[in-house]
Amino acid sequence: QVQLVESGGGLVQPGGSLRLACAASGLTFSNYAMGWFRQAPGKEREFVATVSYRGRRTDYTDSVKGRFTISRDNAKNTVYLQMNSLKPEDTAVYYCAARTSYPVQVTSLIAYWGQGTQVTVSS
Repeated sequence: QVQLVESGGGLVQPGGSLRLACAASGLTFSNYAMGWFRQAPGKEREFVATVSYRGRRTDYTDSVKGRFTISRDNAKNTVYLQMNSLKPEDTAVYYCAARTSYPVQVTSLIAYWGQGTQVTVSS
């Protein structure tokens, strides 16, 4: 069966960096566009970043542009989210998502979800 397994979350101080990874199995990874979403306590899950099948196209929500970078390695069936200049408002559970169409931005259109990884930005 399809599995998306996130890793790399944790506690970081404001201004710090984290790199999330999502390892995919059970699917032909290069046939899927990938995305990252996040959900803070009491809030709806929201789009963060998306990358096309070979990594040539990317898009970000406005609040993370210039700070976050999404990338993928199809040889490793893995998508990454490099997060720099982290702010307390970035605190959330971060989810990896897969869809056969690009972009991966709408939660109701996602084919597969990971289980999430907690990111906490606090001093």
